Amino acid sequence: MTALPLEGLRVVEFVHMVMGPSCGLILGDLGADVIKVEPVPAGDNTRRLSSSGAGFFVAFNRNKRSIALDMKSPDGMAIARKLVASADVVTENFRPGAMDKLGLGYKDVSALNPRTVYCSLKGFLEGPYEHRTALDEVVQMMAGLAYMTGPAGRPLRAGSSVNDIMGGMFAAIGILAAIEERHRTGTGRYVKSALYENCAFLSAQHIAQYCVTGEDPPPMPVRRGAWGIYDIFETADSQQLFVGVVSDTQWGPFCDEFGLSAQNADGALATNRQRFDARDTLIPAVAEVLRKFTKAELVERCERLGIPFAPIVRPVELLDDPHLNASNGLVDLTTPDGKRVRIPGLPVSFDGERLAVRRDAPGLGAHSRSILADLGYAPAEIDRLVANGTLVDGAMRATE
Repeated sequence: MTALPLEGLRVVEFVHMVMGPSCGLILGDLGADVIKVEPVPAGDNTRRLSSSGAGFFVAFNRNKRSIALDMKSPDGMAIARKLVASADVVTENFRPGAMDKLGLGYKDVSALNPRTVYCSLKGFLEGPYEHRTALDEVVQMMAGLAYMTGPAGRPLRAGSSVNDIMGGMFAAIGILAAIEERHRTGTGRYVKSALYENCAFLSAQHIAQYCVTGEDPPPMPVRRGAWGIYDIFETADSQQLFVGVVSDTQWGPFCDEFGLSAQNADGALATNRQRFDARDTLIPAVAEVLRKFTKAELVERCERLGIPFAPIVRPVELLDDPHLNASNGLVDLTTPDGKRVRIPGLPVSFDGERLAVRRDAPGLGAHSRSILADLGYAPAEIDRLVANGTLVDGAMRATE
């Protein structure tokens, strides 16, 4: 792709963990020049996480430049102010009030550059909870998602950082809307995205179900679904396959393909409502038939019929997924310490072309020197800032 949609847009981010970096990742993948400001001497804490957090930094920080600053020093604060004054967008996801204390809150930045779109990514939007500390797991418990995910009486967090990632997505959407408005008004906006409200949004369908039916929706593992056949079935080779027959036009071909003519003989199961009401006897009958086929045989037949189906896949198996590999859906990265990583890219395409990696997740301060050169600092002045500890020159570190 020769030109990217957000080329020419400068984003300066003061972020860590997942929510803030995921917003910058989206904007960076779309072509923005994303400058990640990190504290000296060690940078973003996610660089050092282990276990389930070991993939955070490399997953959410590609297509960015890193500058490592001591913002407690006058020189470091002067650099930070020059950076935000040059930015189209500033993002931050530190505790409420932290950026204001530094003199880099929305009012401060807007005074330097009224065109800047400033985005805070927080635990809560304005209201009684806004000063609480939040995590993805906290809001999943508060907003109904954990209740709906686990079995009855056993709330369970979703198996991904869904609110952190979606909170970053909604921040990016708000930022792009504010930039579009800026084309008309000439001024920026203060945009805010939050974990709790994001999770409440995810629970909207269940709240609406209650409003429509008057029934409190039970957790998903014990729910009453909307379709007659919408289940996980065992196969002849001890595998599992999800199969859904979600329309009446699919029912007849499904019966013909799998020898279920007895269930379709008198039209008693012709509609989804009839099949739904007969699930107690229908699902065991379907399960008995499908158990005669291997997973590969069921996949071939369901795909040919146009019946929705899905194998039960572990995340690591996506590395060998033929669709993702054929469509450039996986991107190759090198971590700052030299490990090779392959992960799914941004799930959009432009004119059929997927977005590429222009920069690996950066080493700490890898672009400090070049970013200051962009701001007009002379080489001798940059050398002085590195020498006095205001700036980490990661490019120099990498060659040592």
